[in-house]
Amino acid sequence: MTKVWPTRTLGELCQLISGQHIEAKDYNVDARGVGYLTGPSDFGPLNPIISKWTEHPKIKAKRGDILITVKGSGVGKINLLDEDEVAISRQLMAVRVTGADPRFVHAVLSSTFDHFQSLSTGAAIPGISREQVLGLKIMLPGLPEQRRIVGILDEAFDGIATAKANAEKNLQNARALFDSHVHSIFAYPGVGWAETTIDTLATNLDSKRIPITKSDRKSGEYPYYGASGIVDYVADYIFDGDTLLISEDGANLLMRSTPIAFSVTGKYWVNNHAHILKFPNMATQKFVEIYLESIKLDEYITGAAQPKLNQKALNSIPIPIPRTVDGQAEIVDGIQSLSTETRRLESIYQRKLAALDALKKSLLHQAFSGQL
Repeated sequence: MTKVWPTRTLGELCQLISGQHIEAKDYNVDARGVGYLTGPSDFGPLNPIISKWTEHPKIKAKRGDILITVKGSGVGKINLLDEDEVAISRQLMAVRVTGADPRFVHAVLSSTFDHFQSLSTGAAIPGISREQVLGLKIMLPGLPEQRRIVGILDEAFDGIATAKANAEKNLQNARALFDSHVHSIFAYPGVGWAETTIDTLATNLDSKRIPITKSDRKSGEYPYYGASGIVDYVADYIFDGDTLLISEDGANLLMRSTPIAFSVTGKYWVNNHAHILKFPNMATQKFVEIYLESIKLDEYITGAAQPKLNQKALNSIPIPIPRTVDGQAEIVDGIQSLSTETRRLESIYQRKLAALDALKKSLLHQAFSGQL
């Protein structure tokens, strides 16, 4: 049965302390002075992560204060301070609770991210005002009920945190197991393997690439590929069939946040930011794709401001490969089967993590609507 509790504003229950900017010259990273929190990037999973300190603190929060992000992309993010005191930037406000159990108010505010996100204004730097924070309405039971709810939530959230940690570890293990298996295949080649280079395995079609500036492109149905995949769709094509594209330049050559080698097929256009290689068969093409995705290319890359893998460097990369096409196909099939299973496991763990987040939101909703 839903309980009816009186409603109070946050302003009736707390003191709100606005942070203040500290110039870079006035903070350090070697723990002199007090900690300085600049925003939600300093927030850990439970407590703030202090990476800057200052001997010139301006506005300070103290242990037990609830920190709320009021400026920037993390508007609405909440953290509970477990340090004696820290200086806070103007991206943050400290909620110092005086008229309720602070842990109860912290739990309420932890459920308000979407609310404050919807209130934020400013395209470049989103923000919420003191008035919006102070005006937040809270259903407030008596202190014994506040403490009972906090106790239930603490126990439930401990269980959820453990389950999330296990799911995240399993997610990491699935990917690590796949990477380890692929590495072992290439690191310890079997009988019948040889070491060669790309220029002996494929025909380079870089000379046939044609870049088109965005203003000159005519929109159409054919993919227009660059260093990291499709960047547009155009009205014509210059390639037709199966090829392997390999990033020629860009930060991703070092960061590897997206594939640097990817197979394409059909009709398409390629600009001059991706090497284009034609292989005699798909088994060899996929083998080289998988191999290049499994190794670091840092030693073959030039340019600090704009990393580049030129054609000469690409052709110098040693590639261990079975001599027969059947042998190459067998390796590719095995790795692709394992990749499919790994993605299946990753999907399961991602769904578990999403379900745990949904459960936490559901518990918070029940708690603060009198249904817990």
